[in-house]
This record gives sequence, structure tokens and C-alpha cells, in this order.
Amino acid sequence: LEILGWEPEVYHLNEAHALPAAFHLYERLGSVREVRKRLVFTTHTPVEAGNEVHDLSLLERMGFFGNLPLEEVRRIAGLDSEAFNQSLVALRLSKLANGVSRKHGRVAREMWGGYEGICPITHITNAQNFAYWHDPELYRALEAKDDAALRSRKLQLKKQLFDLVADQTGKLFDPQTLTLVWARRFAAYKRPDLIVRDFQRFERIVKNSRRPIQIIWAGKPYPSDYGAIGTFNHLVHLSKKYPNLAVLTGYELALSKALKQGADVWLNNPRIPLEASGTSGMTAAMNGAVNLSTQDGWIPEFARHGHNAFVVPVVDPRLSPEEQDAVDGNNLLDALEFEVLPTYYEAPEKWWAVVRNGMREILPFFDSDRMADQYYRKIYEASYLMPRLKRRLHLS
Repeated sequence: LEILGWEPEVYHLNEAHALPAAFHLYERLGSVREVRKRLVFTTHTPVEAGNEVHDLSLLERMGFFGNLPLEEVRRIAGLDSEAFNQSLVALRLSKLANGVSRKHGRVAREMWGGYEGICPITHITNAQNFAYWHDPELYRALEAKDDAALRSRKLQLKKQLFDLVADQTGKLFDPQTLTLVWARRFAAYKRPDLIVRDFQRFERIVKNSRRPIQIIWAGKPYPSDYGAIGTFNHLVHLSKKYPNLAVLTGYELALSKALKQGADVWLNNPRIPLEASGTSGMTAAMNGAVNLSTQDGWIPEFARHGHNAFVVPVVDPRLSPEEQDAVDGNNLLDALEFEVLPTYYEAPEKWWAVVRNGMREILPFFDSDRMADQYYRKIYEASYLMPRLKRRLHLS
């Protein structure tokens, strides 16, 4: 940017991996105060692995701090040890930071509030691009109040997804059967296998011919996350024993879109409060899928149980992770067995009302137009961050 002669009014660190930019600015400007005037920061996760801590000397050898001596780095970053927490230093060198949902903003303030010298933390809830993700035919039917067309299109989308299932697994799924999808990055806190935790009860549900169900998992673990790889492999082996379970490999855009369009139920069950936002359920709702979720991330800002989604009761946060999983797993199967499946099969008018409510109420708040506007107004356009831009706009 400097070579091009372009001087930004604000530098936005979208996660702390971009932190070397802050030290480069300090080298150029010579003042932490001047850096803070120009820097804003988005923190994306409360999970420890997402807030990286590295050895200060290692980072120096990698050129992380440019030409700054370590003593100066320690001083401007407020360090009293050799452990360099990237997120903490980003919060100290920024004028303003944000979490990515209302709940995450609160969690981030609690998480970082005890540290000296951090900037204020607000929130801007994540969103998704409606224009890209939604199925136009579904929304034409919704706007025309044509229930027959809405149901027919959803059936067609399910058939398209099941072609992919057949191609990858050789299994033939029934488009008339309620289909539940869990699809995203495989990570321990997202609990892809929570639904099978009480296996005897899970097996009873998947073998119930009176209220049949089909379940699809899809996604990828990180290459070095051996716990997540083990979970993925376990689900693959489990799926081979049942004709109505499938695991698809990958989660690229085309497959992700097909999964959301073909799902009746979109399962989201992270361990509270570790999901900063999540967005897959937004795009699922844009395609007539009903969210079944724990109350984490973006969900509390959208879901109304039995109206536009189904929500698992909030677990006591004082419980251990193992105890939380046991309670959440039981509550999840309760919601599935006693509410979701009976509504789908025995109260179809109510089911389709939930579908329609979700499609309508996901807009406009969870469309990325709102998110971009809020970043501009709440973060970039704040008068104390961008006085030069204000003056320039006034003069023009």
C-alpha cells in the first residue's frame, strides 16, 4: 500500500494473525497512540486454540516485529513474560474491537476484561450473502404464498442432494423422509458426534420406521487435529452399519449449498459458550431448513423455539464438559424424538409454518448487507477513528 501511495484511514485486523501490520505501523509512526488511532480488531473465537500464544524470541526470529528490538516490543505490548498472546496484544494496540455475535461480544468482554490496557469490545453479528446462498424458486413460492410450490421445490432440492449421497456412498435416500444434516468443520467443541452419545437411544430413533429419519454428516477436520479425525472416522464406520446414515467428504461451496438446500433440519450443537457465531444455520434457513441448535453464537438473536427453529435448553455452565455433553445429548434427542419428528410427520401444517417463519425472519438482519453496513458505521466511520475521512467527505 505504501509503494502504491495509498494511505488507509483504518486498518482492520480480522483476527490476530495480521498483527505484524500493527508493529509495522509503529515502526513508521513511532507512537502507540498513533497506531491505535488507525487500528481496529475483530476477535473470532473464545476457543483457546484460536487465540494463539507463541514464544517471543521465536516470533522475533520470524520477523514478526519487523526491525523493532525485543525490549521495545515488550514495552508497547505490555508483556511481562516470554509468552506473546496475539489476541491480547491486538486488543492493546487497537482503538476498538468487536466480537462476532451479541453473545460473543459479552463472552469476549468477560474473557479479556481483566487485562490492563485493552480497548473497548463491542459486537457485530456475522451474516451471510443472501444473493449467493438462497434458492430463488423457494422464495418465489414463499412470496406467492404458494405452499404446494414451496413443498414441491424443497422435495426437488432434496432429490438433488440425494444424488450426491448416492454418488459418494452408494446409498439411496428417500426424499419423503425427514433429513437431518450436520455439516461444518469437524472440531471437538462443535460436537459432531453429540447426537450418537447415548447410542442405544440414538439407534432406537434411527430404526423407528413409524417416524423415519435420515442423517448426513459432512465436513473436514484440520490435518493435525487427531481427535477430530478420530471422530470423523468413527462416524464413517458407524454410517456403514445403517442404510439411513451417511458421511460425505468435503465441505466446499457447491456441496455446502446442496446440503443446506436438501436438509429438512440443520443440526448445530456447539458446547456453550465456545461458538463465537457460526453462520451455516443462516444459509440453511435461507433454503427452507429448520435449525435445531444449542443456544450459542448467533442463534439467541434469531431462534424462537417451535416458531422458526427448535432450541435445546441451556445447560448449567457450572457443569464439567463431560456433564454438559451428557445433558445436552439427552436434551437434543428429546427435542428430536418428541418435537421435531412428531411435528414433521403428524403436524405438517405446523412444520411448514416453522419453515416459512425461518425463511422470512432470517432477513434482513442475517444478510451480509446489514453486517457490512454495521462495520462501516460502528467501526470504520466512528468519528474518533476517522477524522481525516470526515474532513475529506465534508470538503468534497
